[in-house]
Amino acid sequence: MTPTSRVPSAAAALLCAACSGAPSSVATLSGGDIDDSGIFDSGIFDSGSPDTGEPVDSGPDPFADRVASFSPGTGAGFGQESYPDVVLGWPEGGGEVGSLDVMSLGEAGEIVLEFDDMGVVDGEGADLLVFENPFPGWYELATVAVSDDGETWHEWPCDVDDEQGGYPGCAGVGLVEANSDNDVDATDPETAGGDAFDLAMLADFTGKTARYVRIRDTGTNSYDGTAGGFDLDAVAVVNGQSLTD
Repeated sequence: MTPTSRVPSAAAALLCAACSGAPSSVATLSGGDIDDSGIFDSGIFDSGSPDTGEPVDSGPDPFADRVASFSPGTGAGFGQESYPDVVLGWPEGGGEVGSLDVMSLGEAGEIVLEFDDMGVVDGEGADLLVFENPFPGWYELATVAVSDDGETWHEWPCDVDDEQGGYPGCAGVGLVEANSDNDVDATDPETAGGDAFDLAMLADFTGKTARYVRIRDTGTNSYDGTAGGFDLDAVAVVNGQSLTD
């Protein structure tokens, strides 16, 4: 198959299975909670227009706003017909059965996402969630880094050899539960799924606000065969600060 028609290895298995049967300026977005700064509304969207019932954007949202750069690796292609929207906005998790609403980065592929209205800051607990489409036994791992200027990067250590420990520090491990059709809060590390990252673990990033998130495929997967690389679904801010004030 050509790269543009390639189904990611984890997604291919999914298809086969289907055939057979903080400081005061920090807003913790989980549950729509805010502090006295009033950065965030009572949820990601309000209850909708009184005339149409359609969701109305209530201001800063916790998801990436644009792709700053994308360098596909070998085997990339799946999901690119929906690029860039497929990696922006809500995650579309499918729990243990995974999801096809993703884009494969390819082996050693790299993508940089940018936030326009809400940056990531160090608050209580995890500050950032990264969503892939893993399901039990199928993992395609990536490293995650943040930057305040898009030039200097601060990366969480990712141990691709520690299978027993759940590949600590890597993205592409946690099942994703949140999606745009259920009531699971995509900014709550306890319920959303995905992989959580804490800025407090990056000593040289203290006091800074992350406007950029870089995700880079490690070239490591947990199964035999050729991989299409990390399958990115979305990223979400847990602890955020307005970039527009």
